[in-house]
Amino acid sequence: MPTMKIIQPEIPVLIYRDQILPPSETFIKSQAERFESFHSYFMGSRLVPGLQIEADKQIIINTGGVSGRRKELEFKLMGPSRSLTRRLKEIQPKLIHAHFGPEGCLAMPIAEKLDIPLIVTFHGYDATTKDEYARKSYYTHRNYLKQRPRLQKKGALFIAVSDFIRGKLISQGYPPNKIVRHYIGINLETFVPDESINRKNTVLFVGRLVEVKGCAYLIRAMAKVQENHPETELVIIGDGPLHGELEQMAASQLKRYRFLGTQPPNVVREWMNKARVFSVPSIRAENGAEEGLGMVFLEAAAMGLPVASFATGGIPEAVEHGKNGYLANERDWKQLGSYIDRLLSEPELWRSFHEHGRERVVRQFDLYEQTRKIEELYKMVIAKKVVGKRTELNSRIPLLGEAQHIL
Repeated sequence: MPTMKIIQPEIPVLIYRDQILPPSETFIKSQAERFESFHSYFMGSRLVPGLQIEADKQIIINTGGVSGRRKELEFKLMGPSRSLTRRLKEIQPKLIHAHFGPEGCLAMPIAEKLDIPLIVTFHGYDATTKDEYARKSYYTHRNYLKQRPRLQKKGALFIAVSDFIRGKLISQGYPPNKIVRHYIGINLETFVPDESINRKNTVLFVGRLVEVKGCAYLIRAMAKVQENHPETELVIIGDGPLHGELEQMAASQLKRYRFLGTQPPNVVREWMNKARVFSVPSIRAENGAEEGLGMVFLEAAAMGLPVASFATGGIPEAVEHGKNGYLANERDWKQLGSYIDRLLSEPELWRSFHEHGRERVVRQFDLYEQTRKIEELYKMVIAKKVVGKRTELNSRIPLLGEAQHIL
């Protein structure tokens, strides 16, 4: 008789993000949807326009109106209510995974009430913004600064999206033995270049129009590029507080440009398949915020789109200089322009970068493979929690330290 495969039940876990779920955070949704051993419930204070989450997977505190706002305020000041705690206990989650440091502090009381481990992923601004600026910021970040020492003690595992972010966390007092660098990964079934499409002389920017993304430096660089390549167009996808200022700047300096605003993921992929160069020259902002890794750089590479950017934050981990892109010194827009010019002018170089970028993402940033690794981390944390009821937590197994070198 043929052997029957025994299907193991999925283990419930909570994925915490204060706002469920902004359009730019496909990486959170994509990771959770690829779990094989775990079943995810997305939990947060409120829903926002953006990515669609199935209704039966949502746990939303503020569902609208005066009552909803009161529940959100009470949750942020006092932790989960009795009714919310009862609802969560019915799900029986084995851990809670918060995305971004401030969310880790909001999730901490939930972990304590349910007696489950807390995992926090740090993505960028949460580990790089200067404390003096964060103190003047919104409530969740001020709360984060206040609660950070406690989070460092209570958190079971801290995931850094790059070695750059891991170094930032260590410098802020996070225990090195609790920090693992883990790359989230790219969905290689979705990001597939169509080689039959002829690429145009287009330089593509995708990101929020905020200081840290450095779009102003790209506009300056493109003014020089268009002197040699007047047919080249700058296409900017994204929106933000600097939209008006940047559009005025482009109007005064560029011959050809387009601002397309926020676009859905399929439209972004179409442009990545049509463009010849991808450029988001991120900088270190005045408040200290830097790019943690830059998932969009990996998406561009997966689409075979060579990159020109600045060597800031975690970008050198996403872009291999001289192999699938060029990285100029921060704020050196003239060097950035010369790199873009070279990628537009040298077909053989462009083809080499095109091929290497895709190969590197397949080798190191496959979402399927990276999600299996995060599931192994989940299992290790849960196992430590179970054994920790009988022994000291850190004496269980030194696997978290080992994981730093394999993820």
